[in-house]
Amino acid sequence: MLNLPTYDDIVAAAGRIAGHAHRTPVMRSRTVDQELGASVYFKCENLQRMGAFKFRGAFNALSKFDERQRRAGVVAFSSGNHAQAIALSASLLGISSTIIMPNDAPASKVAATRGYGGKVVEYDRYKEDREAIGRALAEEQGLTLIPPYDHPDVIAGQGTAAKELFEEVGELDALFVCLGGGGLLSGSALSARALSPNCRIYGVEPEAGNDGQRSFRSGAIVHIDTPQTIADGAQTQHLGNYTFEIIRRDVEDILTANDLELIDCMRFFASRMKIVVEPTGCLGFAAARAMKSQLRGQRVGVIISGGNVDLTRFCALLGS
Repeated sequence: MLNLPTYDDIVAAAGRIAGHAHRTPVMRSRTVDQELGASVYFKCENLQRMGAFKFRGAFNALSKFDERQRRAGVVAFSSGNHAQAIALSASLLGISSTIIMPNDAPASKVAATRGYGGKVVEYDRYKEDREAIGRALAEEQGLTLIPPYDHPDVIAGQGTAAKELFEEVGELDALFVCLGGGGLLSGSALSARALSPNCRIYGVEPEAGNDGQRSFRSGAIVHIDTPQTIADGAQTQHLGNYTFEIIRRDVEDILTANDLELIDCMRFFASRMKIVVEPTGCLGFAAARAMKSQLRGQRVGVIISGGNVDLTRFCALLGS
């Protein structure tokens, strides 16, 4: 029986990260409101430290380390944002970090991870098992493994983003959250359950990697091969045990968006709202746009998860 995190854990996490994580802005767009016929509130985690919501969960988890764990160090695996979050958090807390990253991870994310002091170990995401590599390093070197999503302290930290959103704008009718492994979605669901109990929570993942949707509808975790999608932050192969239990209990549905829809959202954010959003960070908005006929007259929240994308890649996608 899993000991699932609760909203009380999110409140405690908010206390730990206060003064370290940014309280990111909530943005509006009259154009979006007109397009959807709704009042839409964007929680801009692309403006979070290291450029994504992942800093919240990483800092919360590492701040709970005991003295032995701090001396030994942390190991994590990630395509980029959790990698940067762990490296930065570890640096701030005086902890050494080892990060397992795919050899095709965006160059900007690898450079930033190293810049924050992380030791990067590369692997082939299509042939090797990052979780097995992480467990082996943890055992060999006495490191503490902090996974990118399936950990109560990580989930609690991620839930602080939605907590801030509800505190600022009040109750919502619907909230759209990107879905990879489920840390942000499950944490957001916990906050919604406490602060906006009638809010419908939608997870959104790449159409090419709909393991979460299949898991949600079948009632059991579905494993898939690494999906081919521009949303590199959501190229996960399965949900976590903790995240799945919360998602199937508290989430309304799991939706998908294709790469072309994500590019269109990236273009809109850049041209009309003057913000850089990575493909994964556009998942929630893409799904809200597709559901606009069902959202008319409602108050809608969208969490923009991150803005870490190579500028050359960004320009190439917007030009496509």
